[in-house]
Amino acid sequence: MTTQRTSGRRKQALAAAAVVAGLLTTAACGGGKDDGGENGAAGFNAANNKVAQASLVKKGGELKFASTQDADSWDTTRGYYGFMWNFSRYYSRQLLTYKAAPGAAGAELTPDLATDMGQVSDGGKTYTFHLRDGITWEDGKPITSKDIKYGIERVWAQDVLSGGPIYLKDVLDPKGTYKGPYKDTSKDHLGLKAIDTPDDKTIVFHLPKPNSDFLQFVALTSASPVRQDKDTKSQYGLHPFSSGPYKFQSYSPGKSLVLVRNPNWKASSDPVRKAYPDRISIKFFTNANDMDQRLLAGDYDLDLAQTGMSPQGRTTALKSHKANLDNPVSGYIRYAVFPQSVKPFDNIHCRKAVIYGADHVSLQTARGGPVAGGDIGTNMLPPSVPGAEGQSYDPYEIAGANKNGNVAKAKEELKACGKPNGFSTTIAVRNNKPVEVATAESLQASLKKVGINAQIDQYDGSQTAGIIGSPSNVKKKGYGIIIMGWGPDFPSVQGYGMPLWDSKYILQSGNNNYGLIKDKTIDGLFDQFVTTLDESKKKQIATEINHKVMEGGWYLPFTFEKFINWRSSRLANVYTSNSYNGMYDFVNLGLKSSK
Repeated sequence: MTTQRTSGRRKQALAAAAVVAGLLTTAACGGGKDDGGENGAAGFNAANNKVAQASLVKKGGELKFASTQDADSWDTTRGYYGFMWNFSRYYSRQLLTYKAAPGAAGAELTPDLATDMGQVSDGGKTYTFHLRDGITWEDGKPITSKDIKYGIERVWAQDVLSGGPIYLKDVLDPKGTYKGPYKDTSKDHLGLKAIDTPDDKTIVFHLPKPNSDFLQFVALTSASPVRQDKDTKSQYGLHPFSSGPYKFQSYSPGKSLVLVRNPNWKASSDPVRKAYPDRISIKFFTNANDMDQRLLAGDYDLDLAQTGMSPQGRTTALKSHKANLDNPVSGYIRYAVFPQSVKPFDNIHCRKAVIYGADHVSLQTARGGPVAGGDIGTNMLPPSVPGAEGQSYDPYEIAGANKNGNVAKAKEELKACGKPNGFSTTIAVRNNKPVEVATAESLQASLKKVGINAQIDQYDGSQTAGIIGSPSNVKKKGYGIIIMGWGPDFPSVQGYGMPLWDSKYILQSGNNNYGLIKDKTIDGLFDQFVTTLDESKKKQIATEINHKVMEGGWYLPFTFEKFINWRSSRLANVYTSNSYNGMYDFVNLGLKSSK
């Protein structure tokens, strides 16, 4: 998923991400107390992959979010921002969900509406789930298997409900024969043949082909139940009907949102949600600096978008409130990619000349330094994806001997690709991402030293799908280097790498396989991955895919991205989780006081 797309993979906040893009200086870590105690805060990184203040949580009070960005939609079918998926667990449930646990454990699936993880039969093509007792809607009526089927069927109504993930549609109906519930001619509008509901407490999925990540798909927000008589179609995002512990009280788009307790939710029916606060509110701001000041003043508890503080707020926070900060790895990798349609990047040695010629420390600094930018990226698999090896896999010694660039090695590669005197190319970069422009300038400066002259073309960042997402336009413009970033929709190599590296995903518009990678070995490994049910084998295949991608020299990774995130001194039971790319897991946040 990119942090900014109008369609496709899971999105994080647009405006907030643009603000974060202003992180052009290396964050200073001075000031504050690392060991906590300051203003009752837990301490620097106290909630990073571990639980802070768990024993101090009290039932009650109002949990206050602040944000410079509203959700793309609060409709469970349409939402695709990372924070929307995180927040929606307050008012929506799925057959399975992520564990309410810190770090890697938070990326593990656990039963939610279902009694267990389901029964798999027919060689991985049939999944059967039974619903637990006591699960109800906000008006007290039971949630049935038909409600879950109908909620999933809405994914097919892309003409009315566009914007969300379509994994379920692709895997259950690859030929697109079902037309969605609004065009369904069956009386009950439940005509999708791939899902059976033999009774109100049983739901059976029939896959044409096995897919080893299917359990991830039924844990997506888009697999939430929706009750037919409450479906207001394109208006549903203004007031979704709750299946969780909280329900919508009021919503003014772009201004505020308030959730209150759902009196018909039963704690005994929900093994995941603790429902500590009485109220949960979001206040939307138009200015990031104003929002950060209000967070620093203690008026709000945390930033909904979870994409890091703005440079001004971050500087103050690191100096005076360090015990309120965490510095998680975001799950995103920032990188340059080399389209093979643009000469001379059809030659692996020319691609490697750029990798060796780049000054990786300078690129890291341009992105915000080790604290606000992240660790130097050495390969293309994010730390949150099983099979990742972090900096221990560094085939080009990007974080080692070549971290400041290796002119001699770059020139060797230039000679090998028939360009001993270098060449000229164009770097494409979004104009609404200052940090990306700074990264492009850093790359431009280091490549000049090896004889590669790169000009920078800043394009309209809101038109990504039709500019760099169009292979014909990339070729026409001569974009030899594209600067981008990507994060997983769910923690697997399918949920991260398939759109980037599988040749089936090369599209004429909205393309994300910018390198135009058509590698039979990589395609074969993805085919193997989706039919492999053994987790250790899946991990091994993911590692192998990453190695093949790096060996091809299609990418220059910049950083394993990190953020500086704020938590108020009132927060309790707070921790970051791999399930939401290093965000705080919202679902069981509580306060130290009910006031």
